[in-house]
Amino acid sequence: YNAVSSLKEYGPKVFDKIDEAEGINKLKGSGFDAIVTIVLLKNERERKYIPPAYNNRIWNYRYDIYNRIYEPGYYVTSTKYYWESNFYDMANQKLLYSVQTQTFAPTDAESMGHEYGKMIVKNMINQDTLKEQVVPSKISND
Repeated sequence: YNAVSSLKEYGPKVFDKIDEAEGINKLKGSGFDAIVTIVLLKNERERKYIPPAYNNRIWNYRYDIYNRIYEPGYYVTSTKYYWESNFYDMANQKLLYSVQTQTFAPTDAESMGHEYGKMIVKNMINQDTLKEQVVPSKISND
């Protein structure tokens, strides 16, 4: 599949300045068969205490709480991202696929975007929204 970023193709906010008909004509004029949207709906930070290794039996709860305050343990903060993606057929602007997902903080945003895109395509193939492309092998004349 050939995928093109709208940011690279048109620049930022180009669709903010035009109406629906102009936007659809611009997309159709570029020869796109389909549109995939990827939206970050929200992100949440979560702080969690990681206790030192010890036996977490119910009778020891009082000691566990005491240790949480006075013994070494540590807190970790993670960020959870909530995404929504849609896939539209440009022939009739119909929604063919929609998915909501969540991920944790990536090592870097670019790799997360790349992996997220591959995950969506794989899921659309599994749901028969897209057909898996077969790359023809070289034909030998031997």
